[in-house]
Amino acid sequence: MRKIRAASVQFQHVPHERPANLATLRRFVEAAADENVQLLSFPECCITGYWTLRKLGREELSSLAEPVPDGPSSRELVRLAKEFDMTIGAGLVEAAAGGTLFNTYVVAMPSGECKWHRKLHCFISEHLASGSEFTVFDTALGWKVAVLTCYDNNIIENVRMTALMGADVLLAPHQTGGCRSKSPHAMGLVDRKLWDAREADPEAIEAELRGPKGRGWLMRWLPARAHDNGIFLVFSNGVGPDDDEIRTGNAMILDPYGRILAETSKAGDDMVVADLDPALLDNCTGRRWITTRRPELYAPLARPTGREVDTRTSRFDEKGI
Repeated sequence: MRKIRAASVQFQHVPHERPANLATLRRFVEAAADENVQLLSFPECCITGYWTLRKLGREELSSLAEPVPDGPSSRELVRLAKEFDMTIGAGLVEAAAGGTLFNTYVVAMPSGECKWHRKLHCFISEHLASGSEFTVFDTALGWKVAVLTCYDNNIIENVRMTALMGADVLLAPHQTGGCRSKSPHAMGLVDRKLWDAREADPEAIEAELRGPKGRGWLMRWLPARAHDNGIFLVFSNGVGPDDDEIRTGNAMILDPYGRILAETSKAGDDMVVADLDPALLDNCTGRRWITTRRPELYAPLARPTGREVDTRTSRFDEKGI
């Protein structure tokens, strides 16, 4: 493998306004092309909008959804991938065969090929189904890419599965931070007044985004996912108001040792860029540890404990976090 240049975008989508969101995507693709980016990751559901989806009935969700890979948004991503010779990922609501709806992340490649990941742990709407397959695929870049969407990354077994399937880099699109949580030590709502005053007092809102409701929470677990599995990790996220919550952005790229290669704390749309050096994968800690696993000890991991809950219906807190 050769070095590649990756980028992660954070931006505030317009709920249910695909043309506006696709226009934002194109601006970032053009900016990434100016920096010779080859792999570009946008946030979860950034094409269709996210947190407002929980308020939509099935008919409204269906009108917002589209087929993958034959829908207009997928075709636009493929067109951009071809035009700019770039692998591009972005999220939307998918209308699958039989009318099933999914929270789906589409990755378009310059060859015209599309791969897509259906979120494994969907919870935002009872009308959206959870996917049942891991998504790991080869690219013309010579790198094997995996996708896990938002909550999927919370479950350590999911990230380990992508590593066992040979992933070199994990795209981790999110809409997170600033969330309600029953845990007293996980996130919490960001004061809308701080966001509204971001131009007059950028230091105050950026401190909040970097604090325990945003980056501070991410740093408790995100580097471990990269380090323990020996993979690069590209974290993309929404930023700013998303219905009644404030997304915290913090787009970042981490190396296989869990070190941050690039990040932002900007209270607004932004992109970070980093070069991924495959030499860091060779003999890195996580990959060496994986080779010393003893799978014969782990059978209980695949057996139900009786405590499992469905993220779509459990509502153990408002966002299932």
